[in-house]
Amino acid sequence: MPEKKVTTDSGITINELYDASSIAGIPASPPPGEFPFTRGVQPDMYRGKLWTMRQYAGFSTAEESNKRYHYLLSQGVMGLSVAFDLPTQIGYDSDHALAEGEVGKVGVAIDSIEDMQTLFKGIKLEDVSTSMTINATGFILLSLYVALAKQQGADLKKISGTIQNDILKEYAARGTYIYPPKPSMRIITDIFEWCAQDLPKWNTISISGYHIREAGSTAVQEIAFTLSNGKAYVKAALEKGLDINVFGKRLSFFFNAHNNLFEEIAKFRAARTMWATMMKELGATDPKAMMLRFHTQTGGSTLTAQQPLNNIARVTVQTLSAVLGGTQSLHTNGYDEALSLPTEEAARIALRTQQIVAFESGAADTVDPLAGSYFVEALTKEVEEAAWQLIGKIDAMGGSVSAIEQGFIQDEIARSAYDYQRQVERNEKIIVGVNKFQSTDTNTPPPFKIDDSIRQVQSEKLATLRHQRDHAKCDQLLQLLSDKAGSDENIMPTVIEAVEQKCTLGEIADTLREVYGEYK
Repeated sequence: MPEKKVTTDSGITINELYDASSIAGIPASPPPGEFPFTRGVQPDMYRGKLWTMRQYAGFSTAEESNKRYHYLLSQGVMGLSVAFDLPTQIGYDSDHALAEGEVGKVGVAIDSIEDMQTLFKGIKLEDVSTSMTINATGFILLSLYVALAKQQGADLKKISGTIQNDILKEYAARGTYIYPPKPSMRIITDIFEWCAQDLPKWNTISISGYHIREAGSTAVQEIAFTLSNGKAYVKAALEKGLDINVFGKRLSFFFNAHNNLFEEIAKFRAARTMWATMMKELGATDPKAMMLRFHTQTGGSTLTAQQPLNNIARVTVQTLSAVLGGTQSLHTNGYDEALSLPTEEAARIALRTQQIVAFESGAADTVDPLAGSYFVEALTKEVEEAAWQLIGKIDAMGGSVSAIEQGFIQDEIARSAYDYQRQVERNEKIIVGVNKFQSTDTNTPPPFKIDDSIRQVQSEKLATLRHQRDHAKCDQLLQLLSDKAGSDENIMPTVIEAVEQKCTLGEIADTLREVYGEYK
């Protein structure tokens, strides 16, 4: 009988047995904290400090989200992670015609400085690390956050957090872009430049493989496309004259954790090695500018609406892969997220999953515990080699921006998504409760629903805000922003001043639409 062929999700063949010969020729990795950081970016990793336990939350109005944040902080969350609704993500105020039906649905609606004040009411920004999942309007949300920190009397040198701010993956995988690639890259480098000077502890970008994976890529494609995008941002910053050893320390990454435990661990280890190598080649000399620091979220697309409690087991496996792979920060999904936004109970169980792995499993007791495993070391090398091959193809096209403009990255992701779906339909890939071990029990937990009246509430708030502010001052600042956008001057100081004077998110986004146009 022919031997059964087993592969990872990326199509890498898995041997029946691994032994010393499997890693012959693979040099031993240097200790953790040393280039190329395969074994981790800190010498002591979780012995020194556990990963930051975040829970991604945001829904409905700023008032409702604020209540959830206070609840999560009371349950042991170490950092907040803000989800914004689609109108906020693509630069429309809640009362815009295109916002209808979407206000507060997949995240919180933020139209102005007043919403930001409500969102963080009772929370000192100096005391928390905040991650904001925002891209096309990332510069506006960061400006709102900075304006609020100033109102609180905070020292901007102490404010820490991250904006996703990764527009390239929006063109490739997700779709919440506004402006064409070149002006979008210019806005991003303005953020790099301004933060290096004024907000030194802020991570100016979270280069995201998460959405590439959610769109259907393999693990190998996830790191290849993400690191290629990272290289494009670094080159854009270098062209602006920024110092790679300064801005390089503030680049962070965002990866997905799926169910294939060992491939995911290998992926995280390979990504660190590859990024360190890349940054060295691009001219970095400071080791901290070569370290790949990353946030992980468990795989939303792996969750099933069928038998949703099974998702607790899936999230546990994914949590272990992130921790054994050396993540710096982690969000665990609620078991009910294939059905709706997570209920409070599901969010609590998701957080407890991290806490059990941290304090009960022993996984955090030693650094890179799977180093030296014949299987993990061989797989790390294979993932790395396959990812370098893909990056070579992208480089030959002129880099990520060109590869996206030519549709290469989008086509590769679509092909992988199609192949995966065919494997599920042919029962070559088993999804418990979906194509095997089904149950006739249709008893699912009640979904968490968002009230459609939120748009009315937000619209009334906007009407009051516009009535009470200084119109002449707002018009003057929006004109100044338009002028700066058309020049080489950094737009960030003007955007901050505009939000302080109660200009809305939509007005600022529209001002730049008039200068840059929209990407179609």
